[in-house]
Amino acid sequence: MLSNDELLRDLYARREEAHEGGGADRIAKQHEKGKLSARERIEILLDDGSFEELGMFVRHQTREFGLAENRPYGDGVVTGYGTIDGRLVYVFSQDFTVFGGSLGQAHADKIVKIMKLALENGAPIIGLNDSGGARIQEGVVSLGGYADIFLQNTMASGVVPQISAILGPCAGGAVYSPAITDFIFMVRASSYMFVTGPNVVKTVTQEDVSFEDLGGADTHASKSGVAHLAFNSEAECLQAIRELMSFLPLNCEEPPPQRPTEDPADRADTSLNDLVPSNPNKPYDMREVITRIVDDGRFLEIHTDYAPNILVGFARMDGSTVGIVANNPSVLAGCLDIDSSVKGARFVRFCDAFNIPLLVFEDVPGFMPGTDQEWRGIIRNGAKLLYAFCEATVPKITVITRKAYGGAYDVMNSKHIRGDLNFAWPTAEIAVMGPKGAVEIIYRRQIAAASDPKAEEERFTEEYRERFANPYVAAEYGYVDDVIEPAETRKRLIRGLQMLKNKAAKNPPRKHGNIPL
Repeated sequence: MLSNDELLRDLYARREEAHEGGGADRIAKQHEKGKLSARERIEILLDDGSFEELGMFVRHQTREFGLAENRPYGDGVVTGYGTIDGRLVYVFSQDFTVFGGSLGQAHADKIVKIMKLALENGAPIIGLNDSGGARIQEGVVSLGGYADIFLQNTMASGVVPQISAILGPCAGGAVYSPAITDFIFMVRASSYMFVTGPNVVKTVTQEDVSFEDLGGADTHASKSGVAHLAFNSEAECLQAIRELMSFLPLNCEEPPPQRPTEDPADRADTSLNDLVPSNPNKPYDMREVITRIVDDGRFLEIHTDYAPNILVGFARMDGSTVGIVANNPSVLAGCLDIDSSVKGARFVRFCDAFNIPLLVFEDVPGFMPGTDQEWRGIIRNGAKLLYAFCEATVPKITVITRKAYGGAYDVMNSKHIRGDLNFAWPTAEIAVMGPKGAVEIIYRRQIAAASDPKAEEERFTEEYRERFANPYVAAEYGYVDDVIEPAETRKRLIRGLQMLKNKAAKNPPRKHGNIPL
């Protein structure tokens, strides 16, 4: 019988074996590729000394294909819980040095266990993905493991925040767990996501494409929209997750975190009074509006490189988290198209699920015209953004800085779809369409019959602009609650959010709505 000291030495030896993962050589190869080990990633992500590992001694039970002689502790994934800024989170980190991070039954069971704990205890799930995919030697069992994870992702959706970092390959069935989560961060030159790899693509479609072009970080951050942000290193990616977490509540039952700020709530910024150009066709960057209004000028933009004609992200107002949705007139004149509508809708629904008030900055001339947009379903996809705003019950405040034309005016959190407070700057133009287009329809015959059609069109356009292209007609109907000086926007928004703090709005009882997917 072993003594207590011998038993402890045995425990320490087993722990050391588990910590070695696939061994020093394989960890060195990770480092050569600019990648960290599974445990190094956790150390950067979590507060110092806060990680509590669960399932360190789990091993697979497979006997076929020589696996009976290769049963490393942990089975290729490190799981447990810890804190970020003192707040509880659950994490799993796949270890590429063990079976290439491939997923078998034991591997999947560890992840599912952590996800269930997160759901039961109301804390976020952060997945650090670096896996070669399903463990082929375990066959259909590994596919079942993926499905078990997908189910837990779905059950956790809207209950606790779910964040995925793609830090290596992620292919086939492995991509669908991150796809269900709320945010996906990737690293350039080392992380990839695709359903089928370049070799299969070439065989089936004859396309010759690289890993990076097919499923790299920049591809998904700018073209597909699958990734929300792309980074140059794993350390940057993990630090960004820490920052994102600082804006989010732990679960759907609690309010967003409050952070102290020295930025005065009644701060005025007179530079806003001249920010919108007097020429309605001249662009400006809506980011300037946002950063001059929010606490300390800090705006954590999400989906920065995808559909940049709409901006989404997080900021704070008087220390409280807000979600921001804003048209950006510097890109496509701020028009709503398919990609921007879906991007905005997804963000609005996340904020609504987690009690994050919404601020909308509006300068939109309408929906993007053209056969490409119509044939690809701008009607259905534009309706997603409309549905999201209609459904949202969190406090919602809109500021119309310039154009608010046509159906896009309705969609961007108008009073008609339960916008709580709707403000306009004096530069706002709220109408069915722009003055020129309206005049060409209304006064078509008069212009055609005039001796100088161009001069007559200009005269009618100016008359229409003075009469309708302003915020006061909408204000007369109560569709705009107030026309405000741009400089006082911060103060008015903060007071509005304070007034709406205890808002209680409910949707009709139902199993769930049927958003136009």
